[in-house]
Amino acid sequence: MNILIVDDNPTNVMLLKHMIARLDECTPICFTDAAKGLAWCEEEKPDLLLVDYMMPDIDGVDFIRRFRNLSHCTDIPVIMITAEESKEVRYLALQAGANDFLNKPIDKTEFIARTNNMIRLRKNQFQLANRAEWLAKGIKRATEELLQREREALLLLSKAAEYRDPETGAHLNRMSHYSRLIARNLGFGEAEQEIMLEASPMHDVGKVGTPDDILLKKGRLTPEEFEVMKQHAICGYNILKQGSSRLMQVAAEIAATHHEKFNGTGYPLGLAGEDIPLRGRIVAVADVFDALTSERPYKKGWPVEQALEFLENERGKHFDPQCIDAFLLSLDEVLEIMNRFQEQ
Repeated sequence: MNILIVDDNPTNVMLLKHMIARLDECTPICFTDAAKGLAWCEEEKPDLLLVDYMMPDIDGVDFIRRFRNLSHCTDIPVIMITAEESKEVRYLALQAGANDFLNKPIDKTEFIARTNNMIRLRKNQFQLANRAEWLAKGIKRATEELLQREREALLLLSKAAEYRDPETGAHLNRMSHYSRLIARNLGFGEAEQEIMLEASPMHDVGKVGTPDDILLKKGRLTPEEFEVMKQHAICGYNILKQGSSRLMQVAAEIAATHHEKFNGTGYPLGLAGEDIPLRGRIVAVADVFDALTSERPYKKGWPVEQALEFLENERGKHFDPQCIDAFLLSLDEVLEIMNRFQEQ
């Protein structure tokens, strides 16, 4: 424990140092110049301050006040040493932040007792701080475990959809990374980008409720069949909205809105423009681009240039122009994602 002594009288300082030597594991740090003592405190942090009241230029009350104004010294125990019996001086010292007092001449027994009390106070502060840190780490660890379980649940739901939908597989990885890329270029923070990455693969989870004869049909759907297919957006929303976490709520929003079109001709609600949640507008670009460029049993993948031309032609119609711009801003990364996540 570092005990800071500030007293303009060298004899008093020597006496205090001698008494501190009788305390276990305590190191005295001494200043006879109050200004130099404050300068030291600006860079260092004592565990206890012993300060004299009667000093030139900066008295004990003023020293304590300035000491307490240092952000790292607000909770350090302080004992003011004084020959002044005035209650007014003690009141001022208490208001400035003193914890206890010692009268001159100093009684050794009283000094040891009061100083040990302040040292115990400081040790208790350490214990509370360590416990708070331990609790914070425990909460963080538990939160991370819950998030990991939630991610696993989302992954399993994605896999369930993958078994039924021939257009998934590596598609989930590509479109989710495209979604994060667009979100980043639109100014999303790191945490929000991660949510986009983790929630966007759930966009078509509602297809688990689509009949096989429609979901797996090779040819073009009839208008009646397409109406049934469109229900997967609402089905996915109804599945995911039951989750209380932010991640599940974002996934539900994406599931419900990624088939809306910027001009209002999409489904299931026919929303238009900024009435469509931004995450839904982001996933619309990512999902369609990957669908166009992916090879499936019933179609060949488009060349990248042709798919990009389609996105440009649908600017302001199917797609939000700002999402198109954000996607095109990082085409080199788009190509890297395409190469990284190939169909197995």
